[in-house]
Amino acid sequence: MSEKHLENLQKGLSPVERLNLITEHAMCIGCGICRSVAKRGRIAFVPVQNGTLRPIADQSLTHGEMDRIVDICPGTRVDGLPEHEIRPDSHVDSVWGVWREIYACWSAEPAVRHQAATGGVLTGLGLYLVEGGEVDFLLHARAPDEYPTFGEQHVSRHREQVLRGSGSRYGPTATVIDIAGILDSAERAGETFAFIGTPCDVSALRNYARHDSRLDARCRYMLAMVCGGFMEPDASRRVLRRFGLEFDDVESLRYRGYGCPGPTTVRIRSGQTVRMNYLDFWGDDESTWGLPPRCKICPDGIGDAADIVAADTWDGGSPTRQGQEDDPGTNAILVRTPRGESLMNRAIDAGYLVRGPDMTCGDMNRVQPHQQARKRAAWARHEALGESGQVFPVARGLRLRRLHGDNTEAFNRREREGTAERIRMGKFSEETPVASVREDG
Repeated sequence: MSEKHLENLQKGLSPVERLNLITEHAMCIGCGICRSVAKRGRIAFVPVQNGTLRPIADQSLTHGEMDRIVDICPGTRVDGLPEHEIRPDSHVDSVWGVWREIYACWSAEPAVRHQAATGGVLTGLGLYLVEGGEVDFLLHARAPDEYPTFGEQHVSRHREQVLRGSGSRYGPTATVIDIAGILDSAERAGETFAFIGTPCDVSALRNYARHDSRLDARCRYMLAMVCGGFMEPDASRRVLRRFGLEFDDVESLRYRGYGCPGPTTVRIRSGQTVRMNYLDFWGDDESTWGLPPRCKICPDGIGDAADIVAADTWDGGSPTRQGQEDDPGTNAILVRTPRGESLMNRAIDAGYLVRGPDMTCGDMNRVQPHQQARKRAAWARHEALGESGQVFPVARGLRLRRLHGDNTEAFNRREREGTAERIRMGKFSEETPVASVREDG
C-alpha cells in the first residue's frame, strides 16, 4: 500500500500512458489540477466519450511532469491536515480527524439560509470574506451555462457572484483547474483568496502547495463540505428519464436549495420546469446514488485537510419527506485549524453566522453514518484494488489502517470481497479518454 505499487504499474509506460492509466482505472475525479502541473497547453481537460471531464495529454508531456501529477492528483495521493497546521491542543478522532471545535451553525440571513444547500454556513463565510475585505476573491463552483448538469470554477468578488455559487453541484466540476493561472494573476495583483470546494479539491490544493509555495501565500483559507460524491452523467440520464426528461434537453438544473434540502429543479429548453423531491432524485439510501468508482473508495469524504468543514445534519444521514417541509437548515461545523477557528469567530461576531449548540464526534456519526462507514471501509477497499493491480490513492494521515484494525474481521472481509467483485465486473475501468463532440455543435 505505497508509492511502489503505482511505480510498478507505470513501468515502461510513456508519460501520456501514465496519465491515461489513472483514468482507465477509474481514479480520475475530474478536478482539473493536472492541467496546471504540466506546461501550458500539454493537457486539455474536456468532456470525453462517457460524458464526464477527463484530461487528454499531448505527446510532449514529460515524465517529470507526470511525476509531479502523481504526487498531486487526488486519484493517486490523499493526505490529511499538514503537520504544521496541527496544534498540540487539537483533538484527533479516528474517524473525524483533527478538530478544535464542532458545533451547529447557520447563516444569520434567513434568505441565505433558505437559498443555500443546508444552513448556508459556507455561503455566509464567502460573503463575510469578500464583503469584509479579508480576501480579494473567492474561488468556488457555480452552475455553468454550457453544461447545466455540471459545475464550473468561478471567481467571486461581490455578493451577487457568491450567492450564484450557493447550493450544491452534484455533477462533474473542475473547481481547481488552472490554479497556476489563478496564482499568476493573484501574485501580479498582490491579491489573496479563499477556496470552497470538495475534500478532493482541498487535497489537490494541499498537494500542489508542496510544489508551489505561492498557494499557501495567496490562499488564506481552504473550506470544504462533507462530500458524499457526485452523480456521473450516465446516472443523471437514467434519473431524468424516470421523469420523462432527456439529459441533452436540460437548460438548467438546481440540485438543492430554497429549502433543506429543497427541491431538485430542472428546466428544459422548451421552457418546461420540473421539480422533484431530493429523495426522488437521489433515492432513499447510498446504494442508489450512482457514484463514480473513485467516490466509492474515497478515503476522505470529510475534508480532513480543510480549515473548516460543513456537513448536513439529518439523523441517519438522509432527510425525511415530512421533515423537509419545515426544516430551516442547520450545518454541523468541524473547525480543524486555529486559522479556521479565528475566521468562524469573526464571521459570527460580525453577524454573518449564528452559532448553535456544541456537537461531538458521536453526533457526527449519527448525522453522517455513511461517512463513518466509508472511512472504516477504505483500507480494505484499497487492499482489494492493490491486489488486483489497480491504481488507488495512497493515503497519509487519514488513520485508515488504525480504523481497519478496529473493525471486525467480517466487516473487512466483506468490504474487500465486495470491491474485488466490482473489479471483476469491470466497475473500476474506463475507456482511454477521447474528446467528445457535442451533437449541437
